[in-house]
Amino acid sequence: MTDRAAAYFPDPTVVFHILNAKFVQQADEEAATPPAAREVIYYSLAIGHHLGVIDCLKPCLSLSLSDYRAWIGQLADGAARRKLTGLLRFGEITIDSSHTHLLACALDRALPAMSAQQQAWSHSLIETLRLIENEPTIYLMVKRHNG
Repeated sequence: MTDRAAAYFPDPTVVFHILNAKFVQQADEEAATPPAAREVIYYSLAIGHHLGVIDCLKPCLSLSLSDYRAWIGQLADGAARRKLTGLLRFGEITIDSSHTHLLACALDRALPAMSAQQQAWSHSLIETLRLIENEPTIYLMVKRHNG
């Protein structure tokens, strides 16, 4: 891409978000919630959350889409690479306790072929996967954010 084209089409960003907290709304709290706030809660629930539960996510790792492609390109063909490649196809993926061992092993095996920066991302993700392994209710939401 030329410099001029890059100015119009900035490289999207890939952000790994980790579950930070969950709020469970109780019936007595719902009655005391102002109508405007209730509307926001209901909208949040309507777009895919379990009734009465709101997940709070915080960013834990961020990199450009081109860097993400190069990074996951270091992984051997297989289930781990397919999982992470899902972001390119769907725009977001969820990583939960059913993926921790698979991804951590694949990242660890690929470390020798990675650049120093890719190794740092891998170590960061492996550490986050350890958190999920120890607390299975934690998960990651990985999203592509277009510039």
